[in-house]
Amino acid sequence: MMPETEKGTILYVEDNSDNRSLMRRVLGAEGYLMVEATNAHQAVEKLELENSNIDLILMDINMPDMDGYTLTAKIKSIQKYAKIPIIAVTANVMRGDREKSLEAGCDGYIQKPIDIDTLGQQIERFMTRRNNV
Repeated sequence: MMPETEKGTILYVEDNSDNRSLMRRVLGAEGYLMVEATNAHQAVEKLELENSNIDLILMDINMPDMDGYTLTAKIKSIQKYAKIPIIAVTANVMRGDREKSLEAGCDGYIQKPIDIDTLGQQIERFMTRRNNV
């Protein structure tokens, strides 16, 4: 059941449809509206279409056309989007992967498989931080 009020809008950039479906259900249950992009081009297009309505970006790192590191750096270089928190959501969990995400401009890091029991709390921390800036 969808909550009556939305907590915010999240852009999820992910090429895997199963992952998008899971995230849509989890975020919806938490009270968020999810906008989906399957690649870098679509992500930039959705940012432009939503015209500052995006509160947070969840970024898959391993995508075929442009990886999430490059896309994060590109988004952060555009002044009107630079303050939108970007959270890497990735199966890259080797030593140094978290740091590589942060160096690319990500504000946080969530590893796959996603823990649906803690995802809402993790997202809430970034939403609260953004609203207090």
